[in-house]
Amino acid sequence: MVKATGLTKIVPGANGSGPLHILEDVELEIMPGEAVAVVGASGSGKSTLLGLLAGLDTPTRGSVQLDGHDLYALDEDGRAALRARLLGFVFQSFQLLPPLTALENVMLPLELANDPQAEAKARAMLERVGLGERLQHYPKHLSGGEQQRVALARAFVVQPKLLLADEPTGNLDAATGAQIIDLLFELNAEAGTTLVLVTHDEMLARRCGRLIRLAGGRIVDGSGA
Repeated sequence: MVKATGLTKIVPGANGSGPLHILEDVELEIMPGEAVAVVGASGSGKSTLLGLLAGLDTPTRGSVQLDGHDLYALDEDGRAALRARLLGFVFQSFQLLPPLTALENVMLPLELANDPQAEAKARAMLERVGLGERLQHYPKHLSGGEQQRVALARAFVVQPKLLLADEPTGNLDAATGAQIIDLLFELNAEAGTTLVLVTHDEMLARRCGRLIRLAGGRIVDGSGA
């Protein structure tokens, strides 16, 4: 499902200092249906790796294949089309659109794909995540946990082959975060989606089938969790 070869990201250093190597020659293969956690200290390159795997950023060198497609052989529109077809995202900051209701936020990716059943599918997914009574609420009227449930519904409603989650409980208290993670793994198991989860939480990481540890922009451990 995912193959990264020689993936490297170098950016200019601050105040005229030398270049900063955020990722260095990362080699990675993730098979369909795997649940993989990416862990490491702050600044180890976890979120940068996720952004490169999604085509949200461009590497200094190296390549990424998603479901057999060479991501960086495509132009920006091509990468966006591939993301829309293959990927779901869950972010630490929820990334809901404030002017849209919960229902409209979940309908959005379906509408962009011209799905005639967008509303029915969005309603069903919000029911699945326990928000059937909150369809018409705007993000500002939802708790953090409810907003992340909407984000999960939006990610899974398109039936993605690959789900990328970046610190999905980072803005939630421990109890709410645990509920969200349980829901994430339930939905992932039901859908058979490939999951790549970036987290600093070692306990959470061990719920995945494989753990990949980054240090200084390099993979230092890619063994089973």
